[in-house]
Amino acid sequence: MIRPIRKAVFPVAGLGTRFLPATKAIPKEMIPVVDRPVIEITVEEAREAGIEHFVFVTGRNKGAIEDHFDRQLELEAALEARGKTRELEALRAGLPKAGQASFTRQQEPLGLGHAVWCAREIVGDEPFALILPDMVIKAKPGCLRQLMDVYDEKGGNVIAVEECEPENVSRYGVVSPTEWFGNAFRIDAMIEKPRREDAPSNLIISGRYILQPEIFDRIARQGPGAGGEIQVTDAMIALLEEQDFYGVRYQGQTYDCGDKLGFLSANVAYGLDHPELGPDFRQALKDIIAAHGGL
Repeated sequence: MIRPIRKAVFPVAGLGTRFLPATKAIPKEMIPVVDRPVIEITVEEAREAGIEHFVFVTGRNKGAIEDHFDRQLELEAALEARGKTRELEALRAGLPKAGQASFTRQQEPLGLGHAVWCAREIVGDEPFALILPDMVIKAKPGCLRQLMDVYDEKGGNVIAVEECEPENVSRYGVVSPTEWFGNAFRIDAMIEKPRREDAPSNLIISGRYILQPEIFDRIARQGPGAGGEIQVTDAMIALLEEQDFYGVRYQGQTYDCGDKLGFLSANVAYGLDHPELGPDFRQALKDIIAAHGGL
């Protein structure tokens, strides 16, 4: 029996050092892409996929994330008094319902695997989604929805993957594909940050996962891996010996918003598609490029 995916884990404890000084007092996940914080974009992706409970693994100075997903009654009253119905509806649309959001702390920066492990008591003994908010994936249907479609058919564990240039594989977790069906396949091996000559493919793990609860036990057993951190990929490699893993080469565009260039690119992409700003932004972008010597 394939159990439904009700919960999604969002690791948001990182310091955001690549965006200093902007992130000195503001969590990197709260920096907006056009007019929506990065974290809200990924939460909306999870909601579209049918997620009912949002689990945030936070750290110190991340209170703004919890506040963002809470009601601000004074602001709502002010918008209502001023007749700003559209803004009020947008504000309320992004909020989880009462009891749908949980927050837990990762007290030490010990790696992604450790952050996932910190959510174990809230997730419990059920499969769950893992979403890395830095990776904004612009797709219709959303990337997690695409993974859900494969999970609903196959069960097991499902991982989003995309192709990268072979010389860059050492920066990522890499999978070995077999038994393709459509844009998905069974995974028969994984390796974390391999040398180019050791990589089984150029298909890299891209920040969206559906995982069975046994992953928590595998994380608890392992020590530090690549970079001296507890890696979730190492735990998946151990679990691969006992459970099925599938990869989905999703349809969509990834923007690494933990990187300055990726963040700027995301703002351009979302700005061009913005229902109100899009046309004017397109012209403004042309003017800026022309003023800087053209392409």
